[in-house]
Amino acid sequence: MEPEFEEEKLRIRELMIDDLPEVFHIGEEVFTADYSQSLYRTWDEYEITTLFNSDNELCLVAEAGEKILGFALGTTVEKHNSPWKYGYLVWLGVRKDTQKEEVGKRLFNEIKRRMKEQGVRMIIIDTSADNLPAISFFEKMGFRDTQEHVFMSLNLSRRVKKRSGKRKAKA
Repeated sequence: MEPEFEEEKLRIRELMIDDLPEVFHIGEEVFTADYSQSLYRTWDEYEITTLFNSDNELCLVAEAGEKILGFALGTTVEKHNSPWKYGYLVWLGVRKDTQKEEVGKRLFNEIKRRMKEQGVRMIIIDTSADNLPAISFFEKMGFRDTQEHVFMSLNLSRRVKKRSGKRKAKA
């Protein structure tokens, strides 16, 4: 398969307000239930706008010509009474037709560089334990010490069967 772009023409730049709709649509394409069966965060326009308004310098797009190929959205976290500043890569998405073409790697390297300039000592990412492509990508980027965590959900729209013979009294 021929790459859709020449790597030297790929440009990483800060997200601009006019890019928000395109970034949102790329995220809709990438972050589906097929992407991760137990996706515990939902992809929505509020994620993009919140990060854009709070940490714009850590909201990046990769483009070739006029076409946005992917994005990285991050933030920094400083904990009270901790000398460390943490970077949190919240979302990294690349168009399906340009995955495996170094776009994600270039986006990650740029956000890592920017976080380091801001004094970040550790970058944190999270993904579902069943998201093997993402885990493999981040291991290639140098992430180690994979931690598994428990994720639980409670479906509030499911009707609960009432036990027979017991009725609640009206107050």
